[in-house]
Amino acid sequence: MNNKIAVPSRSTVTLEVVNGDLIIGRNSTVKGTGTPPKLIVAGTAYCEGNNVLECDLSAENLEAEGNLTVHGDLSVKNRVEIDDGHLEVYGTMMAKRADVDETLFVSKDLVSEEIDVGGTLKVDGIVKAEEIDVGGSFKAKGAVNVSKIDVGGSLSTESKVEIKTLDVGGAAKVNGGRINRIDVGGSFESTGQLEFESIDVGGMVLLANKSNGCKIDVGGSFKVEGDLTFETIDVGGKVEIKGSGEGEEIDVGGKLAVDGSLKLSGTLDVGGKVEIGDKISAENIDVGGVLRAKKAIAADSVEVGGSINTVEGTIGHFVEIGKRGEVHGLIKADEVDIGKEARVEDIFGKRVILRNGAQAENIYGESITIESNCRVNGMVQYTSEVKLGDNVSLAQAPQKVDNLPC
Repeated sequence: MNNKIAVPSRSTVTLEVVNGDLIIGRNSTVKGTGTPPKLIVAGTAYCEGNNVLECDLSAENLEAEGNLTVHGDLSVKNRVEIDDGHLEVYGTMMAKRADVDETLFVSKDLVSEEIDVGGTLKVDGIVKAEEIDVGGSFKAKGAVNVSKIDVGGSLSTESKVEIKTLDVGGAAKVNGGRINRIDVGGSFESTGQLEFESIDVGGMVLLANKSNGCKIDVGGSFKVEGDLTFETIDVGGKVEIKGSGEGEEIDVGGKLAVDGSLKLSGTLDVGGKVEIGDKISAENIDVGGVLRAKKAIAADSVEVGGSINTVEGTIGHFVEIGKRGEVHGLIKADEVDIGKEARVEDIFGKRVILRNGAQAENIYGESITIESNCRVNGMVQYTSEVKLGDNVSLAQAPQKVDNLPC
């Protein structure tokens, strides 16, 4: 093992087995023997810079100054270390640890416990590792199975991934699979079905159909090209789900659009507009602007600052419409509070209040309060009491009944 073989600079030699260390001078080429050609180094292979290996290489360690190209498979028992240069492997690369200052390119598969690349990592085959740290960009064509990936720039994969922790400073794009924790500073996109535990993205997120996960936190926009199951969604801008959604809670600063139905066990809180193609159900619905749905159902409360437009109505324990709000479709709740100068259609409730200047079509309730300057274009039916303010306009006198219509 103490034997050393030195290859002179600017030379080309053929070797088969080195029972010790191998030192390759600058700008030299080493060839192997056999078919395919192979070179076995029992110790460490030292490359002084700008070297080419025209063979498969097997060694205990590999160290290089400057650039190194391997036209074959690279198998290193312990460590690969490339200082001030890049490593190109036109075959499969296997090593316990790889540390490359600049670029690492592997034309087939890359298998390692730890990979540290200062610049760009590109792999045309599969990638298997415990931990990958890349200062620039990371691109992989094959499947990626890694516990932890930390990329300072961008990440792109063309096949499915299995990643526990993904941390990318810029943009990340994957083709589905499973990622436990996603932390991306720019944008994140999955072109295939994705399972995840948490997404934390500063910019934009785009997911393919039938994705499912737990916590979603996005500073900009969030879009799913299909169905989505989740726990919580917290988005500063816009959320768009092309299929149906099911989860616990949604908090959106701007707009929420769901082509199908939306089912929540908790609260929907949207600062702007909500558009649901089918039904929406939640514990609480709180919308600052407009709510559009085939039907809106809340186990507790519905509070809308602007307007509601439904086909089958709005149903809840408590329904409140803001000042100058507008409702198309019936309202049915235990308690209904219609804001000043708002305009609504039919109301079914136990306790109903029309604030000053509001208008309604028909009101059916146990206890009804109609404040000053309100107008009711149809019937007012009650079972307990009705209170009228000044200058109230009624199409017909209130009727006390034993039973209210459903």
